[in-house]
Order: sequence, then structure tokens, then C-alpha cells
Amino acid sequence: MPVVRPADAVVHEMHGSTFTAFANPGTGSRELCAWRVQTPAGTRGAAHTITREEVFLVTEGELHLTIEGRTERLRAGDVAIAPARSELRLDNLSSGPASAWVTTGVGLAGVLADGSIVAPPWAG
Repeated sequence: MPVVRPADAVVHEMHGSTFTAFANPGTGSRELCAWRVQTPAGTRGAAHTITREEVFLVTEGELHLTIEGRTERLRAGDVAIAPARSELRLDNLSSGPASAWVTTGVGLAGVLADGSIVAPPWAG
């Protein structure tokens, strides 16, 4: 049984946020990827179109999630579902840190506004 301890999770930095990878093919998951995203106060994310559905569970603070131009303010305990092929952006407009647990299918990629493709290593 694969178990990933916090000390063993791989940490990545992108667009001002920290992504801590827990579940992906590198840790023994065949179908799902899951990570914690930590976003400092005042951070605006990069808009991108996702290739797979993503589920966000806010675990700390407050985040603004924009999906296809509609923004929702999410607080700890709130869950949002971003459909595959939707454009999204995650912002922390508050004065404190915020974090979320994110789950998706293996192979997620994001297409940025300039057409470049980002295949995040935590979503392997």
C-alpha cells in the first residue's frame, strides 16, 4: 500500500504558489493525482485551460476561483469543481495565506493564454 508522508512529498513552485505533490504515478497512484496548493496573500494566479476535471477543497483561508469568467469566493470547507476544457484562475486576494487540496486525473495539462502547454510534474 503506497503511503506518502508529508516529509516525503515533492514540492514545486509555480506562478507564486507552492504545490506539494502527494498522489500521482510517481507515488503509486495509477488514475488520480492529488496535491496541496499553498498561495500567499495577494497572489494572482495565471489563467489557463485545463485538460482534465479538477476538484478544489479549500483547507485554509479564502481563495477566489474563476471558471469560464465566473468568480466564486471559497472559504475553508468549500469545494468547487472545474470541468475539463474550462478556463480557470486561482487567486488569493486576502491578507493571509490560503491553501486547497486539489484532485484530478493523471495527465492533467494546462494551456496558457499564449498557447503554451504546461504539464505540471505533480499531475504526472
